[in-house]
Amino acid sequence: MFLKPFTMEEAQQTPHIVFLPSPGMGHLIPLVAFAKRLVHLHDFSVTFTIPNIGSSPKAQKAVFDALPKRINSIFLPPVNLDDLDEDVKIETRICLTLFRSIPAFRETLKNLITTTRLVALVIDPFGTDALDVAREFNVLPYIFIPTTAMMVSWLFLLPKLDAIYSCEYRDLREPVSIPGCLPIHGRDFLEPAQDRTDEAYKLLLYHSKRYKLAEGIMLNTFMDLEPRAIKVLKEGEFPGIPPVYPVGPLIQNGSSDGASESECLKWLDDQPHGSVLFVCFGSGGALSFEQMNEMASGLELSEQRFLWVVRSPSQIGMGTAYFSDQSIEDPFPFMPKGFLERTKGRGLVVPSWAPQTQVLSHVSTGGFLTHCGWNSTLESLVNGVPLIAWPLYAEQKMNAVMLVEDIKVALRPKVGEDGVIRRQEIGTVVKSLMEGEEGKKVRYKIRELKDAAAKVLREDGSSTKSLLEVTHKWKTYMRIL
Repeated sequence: MFLKPFTMEEAQQTPHIVFLPSPGMGHLIPLVAFAKRLVHLHDFSVTFTIPNIGSSPKAQKAVFDALPKRINSIFLPPVNLDDLDEDVKIETRICLTLFRSIPAFRETLKNLITTTRLVALVIDPFGTDALDVAREFNVLPYIFIPTTAMMVSWLFLLPKLDAIYSCEYRDLREPVSIPGCLPIHGRDFLEPAQDRTDEAYKLLLYHSKRYKLAEGIMLNTFMDLEPRAIKVLKEGEFPGIPPVYPVGPLIQNGSSDGASESECLKWLDDQPHGSVLFVCFGSGGALSFEQMNEMASGLELSEQRFLWVVRSPSQIGMGTAYFSDQSIEDPFPFMPKGFLERTKGRGLVVPSWAPQTQVLSHVSTGGFLTHCGWNSTLESLVNGVPLIAWPLYAEQKMNAVMLVEDIKVALRPKVGEDGVIRRQEIGTVVKSLMEGEEGKKVRYKIRELKDAAAKVLREDGSSTKSLLEVTHKWKTYMRIL
């Protein structure tokens, strides 16, 4: 538990919000950015209640230790997941972690009611069981969706799709129409929807039906990025849904531990302006041994400068890495023989981690080969860095379709029939992004969105006004409590 106590006077006068994120950093990062805006711009105080399965990750503790006084954090007692099979999907683990944390969360909320002016609860998309707890304590329940308006539209459509189709979505011959969005092939749906017999899909469907119980839904996106999808959500395409508030882009900012001394930042300082392709698959992504070799050879073939954050192929998928800090196996022995020597000077390979926000804002970075996680995508958009879309899991295929075919800020390499992207394809796409005409087009488009992203967060910007709408409701509710 990490508490930075308020004075009694502060606690009684300041409207207080409780956040219930899922375990892991992916959903926590935008929520922390959101909490900072509530504190700095709207005079709220915040408590994070963090579910966990045993040991609290160091990364989460470091984040909370660095936050302002008005943002507190409480790690809930660990839940036991020993009854689950080893091959249970990560989404099932997350949902059950949140569900089994409800009794402890209820007690925490009971205590906060007596010590703060608690007005609202903001939950993770996997935690809709907490909506009922909020109602018990007369607290306004809201959902924060850390991804796209397209995903929210799809989630509200999901119960209808489930009733219409009996087959697996991936077997549908035609793309599925999503209100306000490009049609999407079933094979590109969210990962848990790829097997409708799995518990992860059943839980996804369960939570999607409960979103209507919230007072409002906040989205980490903005009007200029998804105008049609947001308009559909706001204007009644889905009867009975709560008000939707686009409040993004909310991204991680500031320096990370060790960032100022990072080898890769010093290396970037010596590279020409806009010349480096940053290659990174997020905190939970890794490639197979075969794909890792093709990637290395493709980067070499492209003859472009690159900074590659690489993990050993034994760390495929999210697994327990989502929940806890994990020792990293040295990835360098898995590199093709002679690759590091042949690309020395032109490329830099770093194991497991790089200060991504600093890399993407660096003047030498001219492209980003990404897994299309939404945090990474928004960081790239905010910094005007064009993308190569390489989705791996979760909703990333849906994000990739939107980025390539709708927003047109990314190129996407073709996957072979064996599921592997070959070196020639990688080399061609990388060179096209960094030097070709296609690259120029996406670079121009993403610079437009960079300017738009800055404007929406200004005092008169659409996301600032959207957040003001929410905070006004919260402060009004506090006055009538």
